[in-house]
Amino acid sequence: MSDPALCFTDPAVLSRLTLTDFRNHGGLELRPGPGFVCLFGENGAGKTNILEAVSMFAPGRGLRGSALGEMARSDGRGGWAVSAALGATALGTGTLATAPERRQVRINGAPSSVNSLAEWLSVLWLTPAMDRLFTGPAGDRRRFLDRLVLALEPGHAHHAARYEAAMRARNKLLSEPEGADPEWLSALEAGMAEHGTALGAARARTVGSLSEALDAVPDDLFARPAIALYQPGEGDLAARLRANRGRDAAAGRATEGPHRQDLAVTHAAKGQPAARCSTGEQKALLLGIVLAHAELVATRRGAPPLLLLDEVAAHLDPARRAALFARLEGRGQVWMTATEAALFEGIGPATMVPVGP
Repeated sequence: MSDPALCFTDPAVLSRLTLTDFRNHGGLELRPGPGFVCLFGENGAGKTNILEAVSMFAPGRGLRGSALGEMARSDGRGGWAVSAALGATALGTGTLATAPERRQVRINGAPSSVNSLAEWLSVLWLTPAMDRLFTGPAGDRRRFLDRLVLALEPGHAHHAARYEAAMRARNKLLSEPEGADPEWLSALEAGMAEHGTALGAARARTVGSLSEALDAVPDDLFARPAIALYQPGEGDLAARLRANRGRDAAAGRATEGPHRQDLAVTHAAKGQPAARCSTGEQKALLLGIVLAHAELVATRRGAPPLLLLDEVAAHLDPARRAALFARLEGRGQVWMTATEAALFEGIGPATMVPVGP
């Protein structure tokens, strides 16, 4: 594709969504409208599974991060498929029973790469599992940050994949008992430095732009987060990797590089790290980041992202719920789940979708 920006001439709205043997859905077709898409039903009905299916139109393994084989319906024919209409464009992804961990992508019927999906559509999500983001390992926050970067810079996925591949090859080479080939090590370290520098720069750009967007958000009922990128190590990455070969061989991993970066989040009004905030404050901080980033994406890419909000309304009091609905109205297609339709009261025009047996 010569110009990814051309992909955003149509509104970023899914007008049709079809699931085949995906999770608990043997065959499901939805015709959502623009704006709010409200899925409601009992626990276990498959609401989050629908959001996960939509999240598969982004690079990666979706909002649960599951193995591809786990997404196939247990009593199905093997494999799974999700397709959608995005304006005049047909998107499709899934796996075959003969290759359950190999994901296939088709755009307008033609085979394409998984990473190319980011050129057509931006998808952001917030799930209950992310409530532990600020207290969990740094790797979770890096993956969250990379999802934010990818929504703004689709080429980020390429650099991430190449960096990880080079790092795995270097780790394996350093572990060989007969000793590593110095020239091959230097080539791998040069690749890590090239793609790692691009990774770090893209993360820094996103954090900088998002910080400005957060500062511009007027005070409302949600906590204001302050964010920064923690970057251990300075100087030429290739030189640092070369100097650390002995230490990395003993550790069995690369001890320096962008895979050690972290996203630091602080409650701005309190000056308190997010990890020390209450559960409710942490959720408000995370929601504030996602909302500000969605608005930044809409401005930068010329079309709003698809927002997937799993069980968000249930954890907000009525005033904050109303404030959330007001802020999201007119901001593109927003998919939300709840156990009952009453939690969407006051949301305005929406596609209401009961989900159940």
